[in-house]
Amino acid sequence: EPAEPEPGGRYEAVVPHWFYCKVTDTRERWVPFSAQDSERLEEAHGAGKAQDDVVVPTSGGRYDVHLRARRRVAVYWEEEATEVRRCTWFYKGDKDNKFIPYSESFSEELEEAYMIAVTLGEWKKKLESPNREVIILHNPKLMVHYHPVASSDDWVSTPTEQGRPRTVKRGVENIAVEIPNGEPLQIDHLVFVVHGIGPACDIRFRSIVQCVNDFRNVSLSMLQAHFRKAQEQQQVGRVEFLPVNWHSSLHSTGVDVDLERITLPSINRLRHFINDTILDVFFYNSSTYCQTIVDTVASEMNRLHQLFLQRNPQFKGGVSIAGHSLGSLILFDLLTNQKADPEEDEHCAQESRTTSSMGGIEEVEEILKKLELSEYCDVFEKEKMDRQALFLCTEKNLKEMGIPLGPRMKILHYISSKREMKVCFLHGLVCLMDNPEPLSQVSANYPQLNYKPSIFFAFGSPIGMFLTVRGVKRIDPNYSLPTCKGFFNIFHPFDPVAYRIEPMIVPELEFEPMLLPHHKGRKRMHLELKEGLTRMSVDLKNNLLGSLRVAWQSFTRAPVPALEAGSTEAEAEAEAGTEKQPDTKPEEPPAAVKEETPPINVGRLNGGNRIDYVLQEKPIESFNEYLFALQGHLCYWESEDTVLLVLKEIYQTQGITLDQPLPGSQ
Repeated sequence: EPAEPEPGGRYEAVVPHWFYCKVTDTRERWVPFSAQDSERLEEAHGAGKAQDDVVVPTSGGRYDVHLRARRRVAVYWEEEATEVRRCTWFYKGDKDNKFIPYSESFSEELEEAYMIAVTLGEWKKKLESPNREVIILHNPKLMVHYHPVASSDDWVSTPTEQGRPRTVKRGVENIAVEIPNGEPLQIDHLVFVVHGIGPACDIRFRSIVQCVNDFRNVSLSMLQAHFRKAQEQQQVGRVEFLPVNWHSSLHSTGVDVDLERITLPSINRLRHFINDTILDVFFYNSSTYCQTIVDTVASEMNRLHQLFLQRNPQFKGGVSIAGHSLGSLILFDLLTNQKADPEEDEHCAQESRTTSSMGGIEEVEEILKKLELSEYCDVFEKEKMDRQALFLCTEKNLKEMGIPLGPRMKILHYISSKREMKVCFLHGLVCLMDNPEPLSQVSANYPQLNYKPSIFFAFGSPIGMFLTVRGVKRIDPNYSLPTCKGFFNIFHPFDPVAYRIEPMIVPELEFEPMLLPHHKGRKRMHLELKEGLTRMSVDLKNNLLGSLRVAWQSFTRAPVPALEAGSTEAEAEAEAGTEKQPDTKPEEPPAAVKEETPPINVGRLNGGNRIDYVLQEKPIESFNEYLFALQGHLCYWESEDTVLLVLKEIYQTQGITLDQPLPGSQ
């Protein structure tokens, strides 16, 4: 034990650090604020005691701390407010051996007792906590908290005799806790992240907020590792990622009550899981609930954008959007329905409102003239029949309008022929179909976003599959999203929900997606080994086939008498030629690789650049594809390779590149 100080020792005030309480699964955990946030809170605490309430933004501006109420409140999403504490004294907990801060009032009492003990050299001080627990200050290095054990005769013995001791520490520097450095103040770019089906977004059943927190933390470490030069030159701050939640809005419409009423009582947990997650896909394909979903996503992104600009008036960066699973499809549908120039489109919309009925009737007149039925124009005009209404007409409707049988047949034949030969250009997505009505996008009014996204990132996306199911055969190479010039489709090779996009643009070519380079450079070792073994097996196969071919040729050659020496020489040359052939075969694959190096034209959807990017699977995942399929769909939140691609493409729009280009990247 260290020696006790002599009377009249020097007292130094304790340096406080601010903590907040995090509740997970009914367990409380005290988490320290970053060093810069704690300093800011301490400054405000010292300056704003007399004020009613001081609000200090923390955690990169995503949480506000109300100093007087000691509450930490989320800014951009709904979350239960948590307690905040100015901490100086701590004791070690029983369950996980982590230090827990004492209340501020009791900490002040402890500090006062400590000050007297140090100044006067009077130790062995006893203090009683609000819970009637005893703390004894033996010396500056040994302070113990006695926690009494409950029994029927508590009054018989003192808590000190009966309790078990806990370690007490003064000051945050004396406890084992990692204090984060904090985030750069400068925000270069804003990214909205939309989740997929269900309330849980990863294998640990965490919410979109927690998963996006992981994504953001990985991005901060990737910036330090790969953009160090730009950070030193203060060209780079950070990218802010904000979650967009639509699941809670959808399931607060009362549909859960309706589903509960018709759900069978057996296998209750599985049925509840299906109702809460998988049914979201069917909800999106219903025009009623699709409208709720797209309205929620668009209005939430607009709200978050406006709130972010209010809180960051100096922000001059761009905005991008990212979607996981079904969230990427929702964003794709929203983006395909954006108007390139809102002012012009609004002007056109106003004009069309005033002339829509006339325009529609004029089109019907043109059709009737083409069919040599101009005399019936007045009838159609009287019924206010426009082109759309005409194509919905049945024989019964035309008969009720008084159209004779002959003209009726002509009109119906024209409508059916147009339906059969219909090529529906849905914003450049070419659909070939016999009956276009039930296909294409779900019928909904897609809202407009208040900004033009720079890039759209899709993680584990089923966009390609949904487009195919809707009747889209191919995407026009000249097509690009009206307001967004960048589009990246990123997927894990074992993700069962992910589909490619590029083969829909160039169906005549077969080519692999771009392999995402590992964030530490080069390919993963097991992939290099696999490729090496594949190359070796091809070489062995070619050599073996070459040897067998030579043997077979010599075996099946007709026996010719050696009439001339010249003929035998010719045969020897032929044999030598055939023997040399296998040697030249293995050199062909590199030539084929060289031919693939010219870039593949995948259209304008991503500004002429590649769209499909595949992650490298981990060594353990390559043992069994099926075992890691679910993990493959939920791996993106903590994937350094995914995050690095997102950062690389975002900063490339600002002319900032990686410190060292990764091999295999564009």
